[in-house]
Amino acid sequence: MKKSSSQLVCQYLEKVSRSAIEKHQDIIKQFIRKRHGIYALYKNDRLVYVGLATNLKTRLSHHLHDRHATTWNRFSVYITIDGDKLRELETLTLRISNPRNNRQTGKFAHAEDLKRKFKKIIQLKQKKELHHIFEDEKKEVVKKVVRKKVAGRKAILGKYISRPIKIKLVFRSKTYRARVNKDGIILLDKKKFSSPSAAAKHIIKYSVDGWIRWNYERSPGEWVQIDKLRK
Repeated sequence: MKKSSSQLVCQYLEKVSRSAIEKHQDIIKQFIRKRHGIYALYKNDRLVYVGLATNLKTRLSHHLHDRHATTWNRFSVYITIDGDKLRELETLTLRISNPRNNRQTGKFAHAEDLKRKFKKIIQLKQKKELHHIFEDEKKEVVKKVVRKKVAGRKAILGKYISRPIKIKLVFRSKTYRARVNKDGIILLDKKKFSSPSAAAKHIIKYSVDGWIRWNYERSPGEWVQIDKLRK
């Protein structure tokens, strides 16, 4: 997907309970750690504070204990792409403040609503906890190890992702695309690879660092090196 020239917001999560930060920090961290954007704090449905942050995760965690700590119980985050995007900035302001005289709040043309994905990851997390309680975790681990092995080697990407992703590599002005299964196996040209470097070598024909040659779509229109998955 090409990045829209009018895009400001790439992802958002609206009016989620503050308990999400307190109980599921590991999941929230996946979405907003070291991401910049705008956030809003609410007391039920009433807006109480709006701010900017270069690290949304750190700022929201700070507000659990600062002078705003007792004033809010829900929050929204809007992860932004650099640029002066007036139309989306207007939409963003309307969605946060919802002025009485405005009949429409506007829509983000290419942004992704994270709520469904957030719920799914929580469900997967709870499922794993149940397996552990009933001593089924060992069986699940064995199955995953078997799926992640290709030619006797573990799929490196498996421990950094929880869902299938698409990746691309540009070489000599040509774009090559591949799919990474949730177990970390890279599917390229009907072949399976256990590491980004092995998949890149298949294209380039000599050894390269696949972590910096391959890119994945972290959010709609935002392609970054897969090396960022490890950070």
